[in-house]
Amino acid sequence: MTAEFPPIDRDKSPLLDADHDPVRVAEALRRSPHFAAADADPGGDTVWFTTEAGINYTLTFKPPEPTDDDLLLEPIFTQAVAAAILNHPGFVVADADYPREDTITIQSRNQVRHLLVLDVDRGNALAPEDLSTPAFDVALAADKLLASDPSDSERATAELLNYVAATWDKQDHPLREHAQAVARTLRTQ
Repeated sequence: MTAEFPPIDRDKSPLLDADHDPVRVAEALRRSPHFAAADADPGGDTVWFTTEAGINYTLTFKPPEPTDDDLLLEPIFTQAVAAAILNHPGFVVADADYPREDTITIQSRNQVRHLLVLDVDRGNALAPEDLSTPAFDVALAADKLLASDPSDSERATAELLNYVAATWDKQDHPLREHAQAVARTLRTQ
């Protein structure tokens, strides 16, 4: 008895996943507030991007230098924190490991620099329910909007945000991102 297997779906195959890395880099650049445009060919080795100042650059993927270092199974924590900070539109620099491996140098859009020192806080551990989550932040923005004598359109926006927050785990990623963007906009007004 022989089993028939369906053809490989190129979009879902982990074997072909590296072919999408240039596309992912271009997507990350497009999502950043620091770049005006970015593009890459799937399966290619080049990413083209333009800064806000209108200067064009290319990134070319090359084989890595030989190393004896083990490949990391997860990102170095300070680099992950720096990347998260840099994803915020209010920051233009987030440099991990400078000047030490437990520090991050950041610079805001209005040219204010800070040195963040990472340390484990063993005394003030928060329970998971005490931590702010994206869904909580979206619901909080909606509640603040409702408390400010909203117009009909603002009330509808708040109700939609509350619905998305209440059904957060059932929503797709793009809708979550849009809800977070709307909530951030409401908080800055």
